[in-house]
Amino acid sequence: MTTAKEIIETEIPQKLTAKPELAKEVNAIIHFDVSGDGGGKWTLDLTKDAGWVSAGHEGASKMTILVSNDDFVKIKNKTLNPQMAAMQGKLKFKPMDMGLAMKLAKILG
Repeated sequence: MTTAKEIIETEIPQKLTAKPELAKEVNAIIHFDVSGDGGGKWTLDLTKDAGWVSAGHEGASKMTILVSNDDFVKIKNKTLNPQMAAMQGKLKFKPMDMGLAMKLAKILG
């Protein structure tokens, strides 16, 4: 079964390597705080040209995404709608910045 760790550490860097313009569009530091089995804390630093993902929270983030591993995987696999997850409180953005969230969706989509 896929975990948040695989998505964040493998799939996101592959997508950014294929489409570096996505990193430039976001141009921010994002923290992931994923609960449950397969979860953890990561930093996605899209202000850099490479080496975007690191374990733990580093630097001042523009947004922190809080979600469970199960829900994150369901959102990635398109079995859970991200807007519904946000409305149900399963997916939280701190602070809530819809513009930034929509740009991130392109990387996760």
